[in-house]
Amino acid sequence: MTRQPPEPLVIGPLTRTDFVRYQGASGDMNPVHHDETFARAAGYDAPLAVGMFNAGLLATYATDWLGAEAVRGFRIRFREQVWPGDTLTCTGSVVREYERDGEPMVEVELACTRQTGGIAVQAWATFTREEAA
Repeated sequence: MTRQPPEPLVIGPLTRTDFVRYQGASGDMNPVHHDETFARAAGYDAPLAVGMFNAGLLATYATDWLGAEAVRGFRIRFREQVWPGDTLTCTGSVVREYERDGEPMVEVELACTRQTGGIAVQAWATFTREEAA
């Protein structure tokens, strides 16, 4: 039997410093993510988060819950941009438990939601159940 999802993970309010720290770690130094003038020239009201920053928060929530060693598949859909001042909430639910080639599996659906109610990142992941117990 799979553990129930943990309490939601709440991060924020996010700052440009959070964005820059992620940029430094990832090597993606596109100025649209930290430079106000550049972001406005590109048509944005402010610098926006690197999408993989939000996806990484969601993936961390999932692997803290079910174990990084247990990951068998992970799909992500980017839905909304994230801005300085946003607060994100990561949640998940079990969609299905089954066996594949004799290995117990669990599929989960995950969401990283902005304080507005909009979903920034949605994901679907498959884990082995043995690591999740």
